[in-house]
Amino acid sequence: MIAVRNIKMTLAYDGTAYHGFQVQNRTGLATVQEELEKALKALTGEETPVFGSGRTDAGVHARGQVINFFSETRIPAERFPLAMNSILPRDIVVWEALDVPADFHARFCARRKTYRYTIYNDRHHLPFWRHYSYHVPVHLDIEKMSEGAARFLGAHDFGAFCAKGTAVENFVRTIYDCRVEKKGPLVRLTVTGDGFLYNMVRIITGTLLEIGENKRPPGDIPLLLQAADRQQAGRTVPPQGLCLWSVEY
Repeated sequence: MIAVRNIKMTLAYDGTAYHGFQVQNRTGLATVQEELEKALKALTGEETPVFGSGRTDAGVHARGQVINFFSETRIPAERFPLAMNSILPRDIVVWEALDVPADFHARFCARRKTYRYTIYNDRHHLPFWRHYSYHVPVHLDIEKMSEGAARFLGAHDFGAFCAKGTAVENFVRTIYDCRVEKKGPLVRLTVTGDGFLYNMVRIITGTLLEIGENKRPPGDIPLLLQAADRQQAGRTVPPQGLCLWSVEY
């Protein structure tokens, strides 16, 4: 009898051509999960559902997405990256594969996730960055944005920073790190938390941009967290600047 293995993979992808990570059944829309499952079937001959650590949206990228799947294949784990990358489109790359215990789940076992949002802050948007950053041509006060970012640390109700209509019962999330850094024209927001609501990082970014544009003070952040009203927080910035940076277990 062949033992069933639980295999964990870490991968990166350019989300530009995909309608998010999760399979969109009967829509014909390309997704990262679909490409992974097609490649696994070609390698193992098995119909293998893939479980991801998170569902990145259309146009969102990943540097450290984690997946797991169950298989009876005898392919050694260390050979999976090379084998998968020979089949997958060039905008998806597996860079690590490991055998893990049967109870490991990429989503439910995750303890921390880090996202990074990139803003191109210059008068003109360099074309090489158009799929990987959000263009903001006006001056940004980085010191005030950093002050606002620090106000997100800790456990809070993030109802004001979640897309309306999201079907969750608990809006409380814990943020361990939230910082804004600028190097040349690139402004990067890095956020680490125990979990994230739908569009949460993109709304946090939009709110911090309003602070950087002097449209609201950093002191608004605690008030927004307390109000838990989506209409009071900032805009939802576009998806292409967002990247799932890493997942910790």
